[in-house]
Amino acid sequence: METFTLARVIHVIAVILWIGGVSMVTTVIIPAVKKLKSKEDQIKTFEALEGKFAIQAKVTTLLTGLSGFYMLYVFDAWDRYFDYRFWWIHAMTLVWVLFILILYVLEPLILHKFFEKYVEENPSKTFSILHKAHWFLLILSLITTAGAVAGSHGWFFIK
Repeated sequence: METFTLARVIHVIAVILWIGGVSMVTTVIIPAVKKLKSKEDQIKTFEALEGKFAIQAKVTTLLTGLSGFYMLYVFDAWDRYFDYRFWWIHAMTLVWVLFILILYVLEPLILHKFFEKYVEENPSKTFSILHKAHWFLLILSLITTAGAVAGSHGWFFIK
């Protein structure tokens, strides 16, 4: 059980750093960047800050997934995917897959190129779309986190 406890500690800390970082980008960094006067300052500042967070996000999402799936394995809790009362496990997996897809596939292969192209043409619109996407991901992550905390402590919203 000591390895399970370690996995849970890693899982919780990784989620705090990951979703906390998404919150920081969504509520502080993007709004501050949008207020910068020049397009060049907006792009330079956002890419410098986002680049640093991207590394943290990649590491913490990977740790979150590894520790989460390890805990499911140890408890042999795979059957929870077939029980709608454990909707929060589905939500955690969905959020994790979504972020892994964005961070490891879409961002490096597609999104970065789109950002570079469209931010030059229309920075205001580009940052607005980026901000809305971050708000969506943050709200989805917070709903999932609330459900996971409640559900893992026996508080099922669905009977």
